[in-house]
Amino acid sequence: MLARFAALVVALFGLALSPSAALTAPLRVATWNMEHLSEDGAKGCKPRTDADYETMRRYAERLNADVVAFEEVESVKAAARVFDPAKYQLLIEARPAGNPFPCGEGRTLTRQAVGFAIRKGITVERAPDLTDLQLGDPNLRGGVDVTIRAPGHAPLRLLAVHLKSGCFAGDAAKACATLMRQVPILERWIDARAAEGVRFAVLGDFNRRLARADDVVWREIDDADPPNADLSLAEGSAGPKCDPRYSEFIDHIVLDARAARDLEGFEELTYAAGERGSDHCPVLARLK
Repeated sequence: MLARFAALVVALFGLALSPSAALTAPLRVATWNMEHLSEDGAKGCKPRTDADYETMRRYAERLNADVVAFEEVESVKAAARVFDPAKYQLLIEARPAGNPFPCGEGRTLTRQAVGFAIRKGITVERAPDLTDLQLGDPNLRGGVDVTIRAPGHAPLRLLAVHLKSGCFAGDAAKACATLMRQVPILERWIDARAAEGVRFAVLGDFNRRLARADDVVWREIDDADPPNADLSLAEGSAGPKCDPRYSEFIDHIVLDARAARDLEGFEELTYAAGERGSDHCPVLARLK
């Protein structure tokens, strides 16, 4: 009897450690604007030492995301300085570098691109980039569009974006004319996905305080038409702790009605003193 009980305990313990048990863990989906992350730390608008890259890699490991939509990254090679290529598949938008311009102290802007780091073992199907978001301007970012299938989870379509900066609220700033031209393009993508059978999220640096009451951009995209276009912000009512100067997020994970039902939690990973790898902190949603 004791031998039979011991065998049962061992079997159950083995099951708990098996891959099938691990699949019950939430899917960790994040976005991180990495502030001018270049291949060579001596180039671009944000100088970095090898130690700086190592610090960012430690934060990437601490984030422990299954998927990270990243922004302001020069190339796959630059992303690989932070996300271990042995653990992550790295994808980046096909758009070439825009027109170079100076960014102070004799430095020149490097390519700022959008992409994904996706944990190996997750199946990825990539759709064409959403190049319409560029509005014909080589310095504006497109969107990277993927569908992921993680073992134990329903498929999830993701669009990584980095919208025009400078129109954080209202519509009076000069940059708002550009942002407001991007919004209908984004809404069309959302509405098309909402009419399909796969849950989705749009995530990245929206450069917009979408949680602000009656925000015009949020009102435009969150119209519940089709019904799955009834959107939610993963952060809910939480405010950022990344920088005391800012009390509202501009980096968002926007969930469709189906993905919102699967939301288990939201996290912001902040930096310790002296370890600020970027002017943005990564944010993460946990999904069933």
